Amino acid sequence: MGRVSALDEPLKKQLGAATAKVMAEHLDLHTVGDLLHHYPRRYAERGELTSLGDLPLDEHVTVVARVADARVMTFNSAKGRGQRLEVTITDGSGRLQLVFFGKGVHKPHKELLPGTRAMFAGKVSVFNRRMQLAHPAYELLRGEDGETAVDSWAGALIPLYPATTKLESWKIAKAVDAVLPSAQDAADPLPPALREGRGLTDLPDALRKIHRPRTKADIAQARDRLKWDEAFVLQVALARRRYADTQLPAVPRKPTAGGLLDTFDSRLPFTLTEGQRQVSREIFDDLATDHPMHRLLQGEVGSGKTMVALRAMLAVVDAGGQAAMLAPTEVLAQQHHRSITEMMGDLAEGGMLGGAEHATKVVLLTGSMGAAARRQALLDLVTGDAGIVIGTHALIEDKVQFHDLGLVVVDEQHRFGVEQRDALRGKGKQPPHLLVMTATPIPRTVAMTVFGDLETSVLDQLPAGRSPIASHVVPAADKPHFLARAWERVREEVENGHQAYVVCPRIGDEEDEPRKKQREHDADKRPPLAVLEVADQLAKGPLAGLRVEVLHGRMAPDDKDDVMRRFAAGAVDVLVATTVIEVGVNVPNATAMVIMDADRFGVSQLHQLRGRVGRGSAAGLCLLVTEMPEASPARQRLAAVAATLDGFELSHIDLEQRREGDVLGQAQSGVRSSLRMLAVIEDEEIIAAAREEAVAVVGADPDLEHLPGLRTALDALLDKEREEYLEKG
Repeated sequence: MGRVSALDEPLKKQLGAATAKVMAEHLDLHTVGDLLHHYPRRYAERGELTSLGDLPLDEHVTVVARVADARVMTFNSAKGRGQRLEVTITDGSGRLQLVFFGKGVHKPHKELLPGTRAMFAGKVSVFNRRMQLAHPAYELLRGEDGETAVDSWAGALIPLYPATTKLESWKIAKAVDAVLPSAQDAADPLPPALREGRGLTDLPDALRKIHRPRTKADIAQARDRLKWDEAFVLQVALARRRYADTQLPAVPRKPTAGGLLDTFDSRLPFTLTEGQRQVSREIFDDLATDHPMHRLLQGEVGSGKTMVALRAMLAVVDAGGQAAMLAPTEVLAQQHHRSITEMMGDLAEGGMLGGAEHATKVVLLTGSMGAAARRQALLDLVTGDAGIVIGTHALIEDKVQFHDLGLVVVDEQHRFGVEQRDALRGKGKQPPHLLVMTATPIPRTVAMTVFGDLETSVLDQLPAGRSPIASHVVPAADKPHFLARAWERVREEVENGHQAYVVCPRIGDEEDEPRKKQREHDADKRPPLAVLEVADQLAKGPLAGLRVEVLHGRMAPDDKDDVMRRFAAGAVDVLVATTVIEVGVNVPNATAMVIMDADRFGVSQLHQLRGRVGRGSAAGLCLLVTEMPEASPARQRLAAVAATLDGFELSHIDLEQRREGDVLGQAQSGVRSSLRMLAVIEDEEIIAAAREEAVAVVGADPDLEHLPGLRTALDALLDKEREEYLEKG
């Protein structure tokens, strides 16, 4: 058998079609190699019982415990008399009830006798205010001869795998046992010099120790090695991408004196911050070279990224090229188009009566435009009349052609995948320069992991004239009068001539689906507050008499735009909205924001939302309303947001709490992250070291001719389905 092929073998050959089908559908595992890289989530020790004291509600869990009590109850129902088996299990830290109904009672009744130890797997639910597992799967921990056969569960340490309802942890463990001998054939991605220099074990040994450790030292040794694999292979992929980009030709775009950019700068009513000037210099230096710029522009909310991007676009237009700005949503594309044409004034009226001398055309292109407007926009692009185009992914369509595309600006990168970036870059005669903006500050290691193919610039100063934002947590359940006071504060802001946002997690025109799911698991929890209901209650109650309107993603594009325009013009006092206002919405007169059910949003998202107020000369106010109790992690998270306006600090907190799966784009449903072992924040040193090693390896051998094992690992990481680590969800 070839050295590579053993791991590429489909699982159905080794495990049978039924098991392989469940693994493919529910865990996205297709080959022997996939299964060997499906690592245990944790390990239960034979003597140590998994804690029942703090089971998560609504999650699929595996517990090791002893049966304390089992009894069959008879009950009457509409269908006649029925039987229910109730089993109480304990692990010393807590007790948990198991229930079996109907025909499912007989086998567990015979097997789950008091004193029996077993592994149980199921979904934690609540019934009569008590936690329970209904119809859990179980595996008795005893041998045929009556002796404890936990040794068949890998000796002292029982691996517990990320499992699903269809496939319990111990079934996955048995499948791993079947394929573990193939680990011997695993091609090693790490160059021998790197492995020896860093004292790492070889890959077959690491795979054996992670799945069947004898000691905790085995697990630690395997983890160290497997983390390096992930960090190194990822950094090699990024280093090769950077290297390939430096080999591409690009048209240098040098700003010309006395052109559009100079005219624009001379009219600015304020001076740029030192940060804006510094970042602009970095960008102009890149634009002047003959290979494509690839730069990530990170900035605090409201740090003036759009201004920096606009100046870069104007420089490219001066140099005879065109610039395209890609936004993730129509609302945002329209918003950018509006603010850029306002900033440019008659400089955006090229070819029109009254247009300034160096003017160009700034066109908008979105999916919902009328046919005539769309035809005109496409014509302006192909003839070169439009120097700047702003649009959604409609810009990527085949029909869109440019006269000479010189720069692509991508806003809110984490919503665009690499394929979309590449498709737009393919619109140029030669690869255009690329500037990616993100408003969610990212810790350095995450930037190195996620955006490692881009050079990074950071804007961390706020422009002059931006006002501070005061943030407070409003504990609505503990102190209802605080919520009443919040609405009074909103009224006061409106009376002082300002406007306010109220943000809710849900729209409210959905079917009753969330409520139904709700009732199934917990009568105590209510569904998240909804825009339509809250707007109605406010207009009739605490904000009666004010002009209250709604904005959400399911409104028709024209209606959304109409509401935003009227809000921007001051014709609406309070805008009740979903997170569609999260990025790019700029209304300087809006000074207050109330975020309902704030605990349902992530830290970075709250920071983003808060950045919509305090954009003018008046101070901003952000109220985080929650019903969570004071001691809960959710309240601590909100307190952290209220305590600091530093987005980089908050992104660290966010990551530590959420882990980085989401950051690395697991938002695509069900796609597994390429990072199973590596934790971006904890493993900062490994990532930095792996990046250095990767740059050296790629510099010496760009095609990796002498490293077949590394090539194989890269192919596995980057096969067409799995470019997900480069996909920003």
